[in-house]
Amino acid sequence: MIETKIGIIGSGSWGTALAKILTDNGHSIYWTVRNENIVTQLKKRHHNPHYLHAAKFDSKLLSLNTDPLETFNEADIVLIVVPSAYVIPTIDNISADIILKKKIVSAVKGILPQSNQLFNDYLKAKYGFPINQYFTIMGPCHAEEIASEKLSYLTISGIGEIDTKYISNLFQGDYVNTVINHDVFGVQYAAILKNIYAMGAGIAHGLEYGDNFLSVLIANCADEMAEFLLKAGILNVEVGVHLKKELSQAKKSPNYAASVYLGDLLVTCYSLYSRNRTFGNMIGKGYSVKAAQLEMNMVAEGYNASKSAYILTQECGAEMPIATAIYKILWENLPAAEGFKLIEEHLI
Repeated sequence: MIETKIGIIGSGSWGTALAKILTDNGHSIYWTVRNENIVTQLKKRHHNPHYLHAAKFDSKLLSLNTDPLETFNEADIVLIVVPSAYVIPTIDNISADIILKKKIVSAVKGILPQSNQLFNDYLKAKYGFPINQYFTIMGPCHAEEIASEKLSYLTISGIGEIDTKYISNLFQGDYVNTVINHDVFGVQYAAILKNIYAMGAGIAHGLEYGDNFLSVLIANCADEMAEFLLKAGILNVEVGVHLKKELSQAKKSPNYAASVYLGDLLVTCYSLYSRNRTFGNMIGKGYSVKAAQLEMNMVAEGYNASKSAYILTQECGAEMPIATAIYKILWENLPAAEGFKLIEEHLI
């Protein structure tokens, strides 16, 4: 049997974590990293010099390059693991002839800000890329815990059962359990919104709200997210209701209480590893957006996502007072304390 060739584009913390999972499972990968210094360090010292130093790699399993086209040419399955703002510049010079032959796995947790589209919608519009060749890989999962091999769950979403199961099996391992989901659109919207709400949780912490308030805030964020998903046409949002399955299958079908929706929201809002929470905490303490961006060494997806979600909210008609207030704090210079006074009025 010919082994499927796997490629990764992106060498930030999440790209490094996914590369670790695949190589720990014995898979060779083509890996596009940011620059030649990272190539040299991975070959010489077997770790990424910028992210997750504890993650060690067997260099025999790595084919390293700095050109996304090289990975696209070589791999059958290509993981895109770059911040949403850089997706289009990363792949824009790759021809449709090449892209249409691949299965693309998106680990992008944001709307592409240049076009205000989900990644799959952009691929369809530009290349005619079919949805059955598109998959997503979502959490709840922090890269730092992957590096330390703490048990984590990944959700692999795709339309087709066989291909989704195959990709899921690539990541299943000693410290990673995988869950299959067919809600390609819903998991992406949930990932976008949870980053916005995590920024809100961080702002609340920076403003010195306590745990009691934070629990109320996050519960209301969960409700707001569910309304958006319903207005966007996502069907598996009702908690406690599962699709009928064969008696031989142990797992329930996913709904809104599943890890990729509610679980990812919770961990992103509460965890100290959350870059969006950290970014929000700075805003709450009085940093400007620019100062917070300069302070952090990683991209906080919730910043751009808040603007994109604000536009989508107007289009779908969902009532999103929490997300709207966060958008106004980040983009319209609304003082954080004033924004949260507005949020307080809507909490139930």
